[in-house]
Amino acid sequence: MQTPREILADLWTLAGGDPSALDAVTLTGEEPQLPSSFRVAAAAQASIAAAGLAAAQIWKLRSGQDQDVAVDMRHAVVECRSERYLRVDGQSPPPAWDAIAGVYKTRDRRFVRLHTNFPHHRDAVCKVLNCQPVRDDVQAALMQWDGEAFETAAYAGGCVVAMMRSHDEWSDLPHAKALAGLPLISIDKIGEAAPKPWPAGDRPLAGLRVLDLSRVIAGPVAGRTLAVHGADVLLISGPDLPAIPWLTIDTGRGKLTSFIELKSEEGRDSLRALLAQADIFSQGYRPHALASLGFSPQEAAQISPGIVYVTLSAYGHAGPWAERRGFDSLVQTATGFNHAEGQAAGIDGPKELPAQMLDHATGYLMAFGAMMARVRQSREGGSWHVRVSLAQTGRWLWNMGRMADGFKTEDLRGDAVRPFLEQVPSGFGPLSCVSHSAVLSKTPAFWARPAMPLGSHPPQWPR
Repeated sequence: MQTPREILADLWTLAGGDPSALDAVTLTGEEPQLPSSFRVAAAAQASIAAAGLAAAQIWKLRSGQDQDVAVDMRHAVVECRSERYLRVDGQSPPPAWDAIAGVYKTRDRRFVRLHTNFPHHRDAVCKVLNCQPVRDDVQAALMQWDGEAFETAAYAGGCVVAMMRSHDEWSDLPHAKALAGLPLISIDKIGEAAPKPWPAGDRPLAGLRVLDLSRVIAGPVAGRTLAVHGADVLLISGPDLPAIPWLTIDTGRGKLTSFIELKSEEGRDSLRALLAQADIFSQGYRPHALASLGFSPQEAAQISPGIVYVTLSAYGHAGPWAERRGFDSLVQTATGFNHAEGQAAGIDGPKELPAQMLDHATGYLMAFGAMMARVRQSREGGSWHVRVSLAQTGRWLWNMGRMADGFKTEDLRGDAVRPFLEQVPSGFGPLSCVSHSAVLSKTPAFWARPAMPLGSHPPQWPR
């Protein structure tokens, strides 16, 4: 198996980094850190280190100064569970899942997972099943369905679900075969533009303007990571768009937050004005959702020549599942992780990874790709499109190999986590939250702005 350092080196060279820069990185800690048969701690450390090293390299381009980057493995894996350690005014998080979310059996003895945290997704499931939003009713209704038939009908009905597959079953699907030919991160030139100079500033990303159009974990973590290195990150949401409040708080650190109604022409005009002055446009909606509103990668490059456009999807941009909605828990279920963890733990049924690792690692890879694309823009000019997906991150994690005795590891308790917590103010009250795990020797990572309720700021860039 590759060491975490070798995994990082592969990430760095994939994105076009100078191999000599890796000499500045120190990785500490040993696997395993959490009870799992997968190398979740290595994935956490490598993805966060890649983003930290990209920030350090940008600082070198801006200032001529070298600096060291250090990432501790335990701190990194704790940061990849940041939402569970967040406390608001001393209060623990509310239940993470809707009442009918989770795993059910079907008529053919398969398992399916439902994601119903957003009301419209819950309503869609109940419509397909013709049942009430009560667990026993949902289970009874699913016993009238075979697993794959329900999965297909549910997606057609606007639901967000997945049937549990073994990794072999997943690998046999045409979609998995389409993904096998794609890189973990793709960085492609999509238009011509002059190189953009780096703005003045005393932090790696100071003066860079980032539009963050994302929800839940992966996309918001990318924005939070760019903010921790000094970028002006403006989170765009809609007043009627559902959100998960606890995640909004945890991933909102360092960001400005505005409401724009993109279904109105006035709202689209407002976003176009912001985009014209942006450096990075990071979005996590389904592949054609923003394109239908006039904000495809190619249209963004026309509005803002030199833009770095970052696209997050659940199942990747190629293959028959490219348009499917999905979240970390569902991609784990569909691609073999839940089946493999269940087998390794000796249980009959699915078992989740001990962190939303596909989400968190993908978020750091998004930020890493965005920074590396911005470096290329500064040297070569052009507009750039960065693409990542939860499924591709899953393939990366799977290919790292397995931990034979991973489930003998104790989960992390309070004393192990406490050194990585910081106390900060916010628009929600005092927060106890996980600090950033990439330590840069000359430009320390920190969030300069507090987390605030959605829509707290006007839709304009800071002067």
